[in-house]
Amino acid sequence: MIKSNFKEYPLSSELLKAINMLNFKNPTKVQQQVIPVVLEQKDIIVKSQTGSGKTGAFAIPICELVDWDENKPQALVMTPTRELAIQVKEDIFNIGRFKRIKVSAIYGKSPFYIQEKELKQKTHVVVGTPGRIIDHMERGTFDTSNIKYLVIDEADEMLNMGFIEEIETIISSLPKERVTMLLSATMPKDIAALCNRYMKEPSFIEIEDQNSTVDKIVQERYSVDQREKIKILKDITIVENPDSCMIFCNTRQMVEEVYEELANLKYTCEKIHGGMEQRDRLRVMNDFRQGYFRYLVATDVAARGIDIDDISLVINYDIPQESESYVHRIGRTGRVSRTGRAITFVTQKESKFLKEIHDYIGKEIPLKERPSQETVENCKQEFIEKINTRPKIKETKGAQLSKEIMKLHINAGKKTKMRPVDIVGTLCNIEGMTAEDIGIINVMDISTFVEILNNKGELVFQALQNTPIKGRLRKVSKEIGRGDR
Repeated sequence: MIKSNFKEYPLSSELLKAINMLNFKNPTKVQQQVIPVVLEQKDIIVKSQTGSGKTGAFAIPICELVDWDENKPQALVMTPTRELAIQVKEDIFNIGRFKRIKVSAIYGKSPFYIQEKELKQKTHVVVGTPGRIIDHMERGTFDTSNIKYLVIDEADEMLNMGFIEEIETIISSLPKERVTMLLSATMPKDIAALCNRYMKEPSFIEIEDQNSTVDKIVQERYSVDQREKIKILKDITIVENPDSCMIFCNTRQMVEEVYEELANLKYTCEKIHGGMEQRDRLRVMNDFRQGYFRYLVATDVAARGIDIDDISLVINYDIPQESESYVHRIGRTGRVSRTGRAITFVTQKESKFLKEIHDYIGKEIPLKERPSQETVENCKQEFIEKINTRPKIKETKGAQLSKEIMKLHINAGKKTKMRPVDIVGTLCNIEGMTAEDIGIINVMDISTFVEILNNKGELVFQALQNTPIKGRLRKVSKEIGRGDR
């Protein structure tokens, strides 16, 4: 029987509290079908479009099932890209926040030694890209001997990126007794073969047909000459005047060119592509997610699996050369139950790619006349007003959770023999505090971070100014910002 409320599942109060504060109203279709199967610890294959709530579908039961007292990692989530690894880590961290679930993300182009240090501490869930997961396994810095839950996320994209051998290498080194979950938007033969080899009598759940993403998005195309693209882009953005817009190009060079043109026109815009430093890509995605600028010019690196709400318009400045990429790009708009808009520019040379997309989505994208100059002029004043108005900044997903949590920094760590048990003992002796009010504790080399839950942060902060920890007074300060997770 399908359950339409999270309270109907056998979930702990800590999980239900986080789910409620994350504003998950009711389980999505994919969550309704996946959560009960995973809670029963059975293998599962999920075919479902991006934007359907798949991360929650595996993250909620995993956070429920992991044993908090176990120090070795119990769940491994494989993702195709670094951005998705970071996003999935954040999602699991937020869902498991009050259960004190510790999540590590391991991926390339990020310092190995920092990840190694994190993995040496108590870690419940590891999220990572295949190459870096193998690096850690080969160097003995990631102990997989206690992995009970394996998630292969965006499996078809991993196949497209050539990760199939790495995936098999990782799977073959994991304990045989485990629950395996595979999630994919499409189900090519190689993925089906992978499932047959490594899964035990899996349930197969297909949530939506191939074109569900496409059907709820208003799609249009314009026949253009390559030299006219910037002019038409300018006209269309004036007429459409979106609150937020992603503009997709096929190459890094084209992203740079379009970004320069828009920046010169004083658009609030940023760019993202695979040639940028990881920290810059992360900053851009986070700022776009929060609405600090309206226009993001991107290659496909930003199209797959990245969860950003309320993108009102997607423009394919270059038509994608693979039909699946078209669906993933336009899927940035029309998320979950919303409708969206997508516009594609097509030059004469690109007609074969257009035909392939039409065949793939099962219908033609309507051809539109370009907006007249009179229409553009009539819309210009409203467009200028919006461009000159600072966008409304949105809260991050975990902002509501953090409102009743204070993160404290204690000026002592492993080098002074500080242990989590020392922190817990001290905090539980403060009047009004219980073990349930203590969140995640991270003991670093010379610092310790501890989360105080249930709006008791100020109480603890004040008390620790005059309370010794492990025999002496320590400098305790409030950790401002996102901190280290």
